[in-house]
Amino acid sequence: MTATARTHGWVDYQDRMARVLAHVHDHLDTPLDLHTLAEIAHLSPCHWHRVYHALYGETLAATVRRLRLHRASGDLLHTPSLSVAQVARRCGYPNAQTFTRAFRAAYGQTPADYRRQPHPPALGEGPAPHRPAPDAPGPVTVCELPRVHLAGLDHRGPYMNIGKAFEACFPPLAAGGWVGPDTRWMAVYLDDPFSVPPAQLRARAGLSVPPEAEVPAPLQRFTLGGCRCAVLRYRGPYAHMREAYRWLYGEWLVAQGIAAGEAPVFEVYLNHPRDTAPTELLTDICLPLAPAPASH
Repeated sequence: MTATARTHGWVDYQDRMARVLAHVHDHLDTPLDLHTLAEIAHLSPCHWHRVYHALYGETLAATVRRLRLHRASGDLLHTPSLSVAQVARRCGYPNAQTFTRAFRAAYGQTPADYRRQPHPPALGEGPAPHRPAPDAPGPVTVCELPRVHLAGLDHRGPYMNIGKAFEACFPPLAAGGWVGPDTRWMAVYLDDPFSVPPAQLRARAGLSVPPEAEVPAPLQRFTLGGCRCAVLRYRGPYAHMREAYRWLYGEWLVAQGIAAGEAPVFEVYLNHPRDTAPTELLTDICLPLAPAPASH
């Protein structure tokens, strides 16, 4: 087989699995039929799942379970009108007991305990309480971050769903040979989720690429960094990051007396939920700052 043929085969499989993942993201509320997914992939029902598992390192069932529990963690914290039983049904579990066992296995506590833990109010519910320094969600470093070139896709809707954009970015970049151990997974968030309705939130997800990389459509080039930032190293589930943001803006920034810059906040994901427990996920939250005043 020639190098060109190998490249074309890789592109084909990646594109087909990307269509499967997009379908999974869009149909988390409904049962997923393996034969239907095989048709979406345009592959034999006998073989397509082996390809999926080989490419992504987890079974489709594990992907669906992870995505549903990830969404459930956001529902539990940010949608109090949904009962635990309703969240369970939304995840496809037949009852709250089965859902509770699965959630506790992933997050280390029951859904009810997860929901009861303290988290900051949304805007309009009153000021967040003062927290002493020991309660900081992670260390903060002020530094000049280098400019990173990325290729990615826009996302519109709840920020907890940005994984769909990342999944769509990966196949064409991997097929082009631009994904490796040093690849950075990053996202920029253009709106404040405390003040903009979830359906209207705007973000962009991307993977780092060399400046000379050929970026296939519909991926878009963009850059992040190249400025002075406050970097909060956050450890834990993505659903809890609202609290980290509130602390960074409402406690740290105010206490430091530093002005935020014009560029929007962005995140760098240091590990991946496919092979990392939610409590061990590491994220750098990067808040661009105004340039430091010139010394006299």
